[in-house]
Amino acid sequence: MGKYLDIFVGWFGYRLDDWALLTFGTILNILVVVLPVLLAVAMIVWVDRKVWAAIHLRKGPNIVGPFGLLQSFADGLKVFLKETIIPAGANKFLFLLAPALSLIFGLVGWAVIPFGEGVVISDLNVGILYLFAVSSLAVYGIIIAGWASNSRYAFLGAMRSAAQMVSYEVSIGFVLVCVLMCVGSLNLTDVVLAQKNVLFGVNGYFFSGLFPMFIIFFISALAETNRTPFDLPEAEEEIVAGFQIEYSSMSMALFYLGEYANIILMCGMMSILFFGGWLPPFDWEPLYAVPGVIWLFTKMFFFFFCFAWVKMTVPRYRYDQLMRLGWKVFLPISLVWVVLTSGYLVFFGRLAS
Repeated sequence: MGKYLDIFVGWFGYRLDDWALLTFGTILNILVVVLPVLLAVAMIVWVDRKVWAAIHLRKGPNIVGPFGLLQSFADGLKVFLKETIIPAGANKFLFLLAPALSLIFGLVGWAVIPFGEGVVISDLNVGILYLFAVSSLAVYGIIIAGWASNSRYAFLGAMRSAAQMVSYEVSIGFVLVCVLMCVGSLNLTDVVLAQKNVLFGVNGYFFSGLFPMFIIFFISALAETNRTPFDLPEAEEEIVAGFQIEYSSMSMALFYLGEYANIILMCGMMSILFFGGWLPPFDWEPLYAVPGVIWLFTKMFFFFFCFAWVKMTVPRYRYDQLMRLGWKVFLPISLVWVVLTSGYLVFFGRLAS
């Protein structure tokens, strides 16, 4: 009996050590990605405000810290110290859960984003499908927030936001179908590697027949993240401030953190799906001396600049215009492009250029 007990204890102890090591390594990998993303959220808020100020011929944040870089942290501290007010008729648990879900769904998508070949938390074979599912889940935080607030204005804003996000997810889905048909894989690393030297030494599908799909994806990403000119849930002249009208303090800040985390994620998806991810713009050997993560972050920064630029220069759509664009323009075009792409691949066996 003692012999078998020693064998069991020895086997269990060995397995426990392996499990602990694997868990520690996974947590470390997650922190290496999540902490920089949270820091990047604070920094892009500063970038966002600087771009707006430049367009308005203003200075923007320039007092707190060098060049105003600490302004976002000062604002975060101020919000954190304020009182969290919960309406008397609200569902307290769901009211506090909603902003946390909004931020969580903005972070979990980074689990499959590759920063280089093999540099990824989880290199899933269905990475594109995982990203599409995670981006679709973000709507639950908004719906829960609108319902738990026990306010007609908040609930109306949540319904508008849910309808908007679901409408543009359809177009995004067909765009992803076009990309995965050209690559032949749902793995994001394979997506990046397939874009090497697409045509005339250019790395990226943006220089190919998928460029129209990139335009649809970019505009749909604006609508998916409730970004101007599609920030209809926060149409102040109609429904005050949308689904977050009853929120204050840190719970209000979590919604904005989740929104910016989703924006950065969309910028990363555009960089990987259409602009070659960590690959340099051109298949020229000296350019590969620059670390791939630098190329990826540069592309993401460019797309975020475009997000900020659009916000300050394009007027807000009416809700009927928003829905018409999604269902009557983007959906038919993306469907036709799926047919054209699949037809070309069947007849020629390669991506149209």
